[in-house]
Amino acid sequence: MADKLTYYEILGVSRDSSEKEITKAYRKKALKCHPDKNPDDPAAVELFHELSKALEVLTDVKAKAAYDAVLKAKERARLRTQALDAKRKKFKQDLEQREDAARVNKENDDMAAKNLQAEIERLREEGSKLLQEQQELLTQQLNKEKEGSLDKTSYQDVAPKLKVRWKSKKSDLLNGGYSQELLQSLFEKYGEVSYVIVSSKKKGSAIVEFKSLSSAKVALENEQGTSDNPLKISWLEAPTSATDKANSETVPEASNSAKEAMVESKLNESPCPLESTISDKDYESIVLMKLRQFEERKRLIREMQEEDES
Repeated sequence: MADKLTYYEILGVSRDSSEKEITKAYRKKALKCHPDKNPDDPAAVELFHELSKALEVLTDVKAKAAYDAVLKAKERARLRTQALDAKRKKFKQDLEQREDAARVNKENDDMAAKNLQAEIERLREEGSKLLQEQQELLTQQLNKEKEGSLDKTSYQDVAPKLKVRWKSKKSDLLNGGYSQELLQSLFEKYGEVSYVIVSSKKKGSAIVEFKSLSSAKVALENEQGTSDNPLKISWLEAPTSATDKANSETVPEASNSAKEAMVESKLNESPCPLESTISDKDYESIVLMKLRQFEERKRLIREMQEEDES
């Protein structure tokens, strides 16, 4: 009982009580728990002994002073423990808050990674769809050519491309002052531009694809670029129709195989292209030529997608 209650609490007095008040309190409680009155109550006997100890200590001046010093020391220790518990509680709360913030950040990172993966998949699907559409268009065109429903001008590349060059050193981070956006704005004045690919490995080089051949020809003949660093423009693949050859004597010729040139010559010599019959051998040559053109377009699209992702 003494471990739980102080002598003051056992007697029911305060630390400022006088010796007379302490003695009076002792007598009052001792009468109630005297062993003679409670022979069968062990708790009453124990309380009586504790009352006697409390009276002995609190009525002795020196003993009371020493006892009060012990109580003060215990109180200071209790307050230190209480403050330490408060610090531990705050530390635990801060730790839990940091853990919650880390969990939220991880969830946000996971969500961002999922969104990025979904966007990559979407772009990949769009690229596959674009290639599939090009394959279908090529198949349809080849079928029409076999049936003789297209004239000789249909054998040219449906997407004219220009090769653009300018002066730029390897160490020039600005690439001679030209960027993909600037080239796009320069060439789209002449017509709709399919794409602009700026080489990331070879400085001062790009490829521009137009929707129409007429727009590409106008850009080839008129675009000069900036005055401090002019552009040099040429065909990536020269037009293959007879009309384009007559009007483009200064344009570099495309590097077709001998078999493709023979097929084109035969088509040009025909007095009426719509009524001419294409042999199976000629048709195979045309198919090979178109497949090479299609593979070139696939390569350019793939390079453009890789540069966009890097």
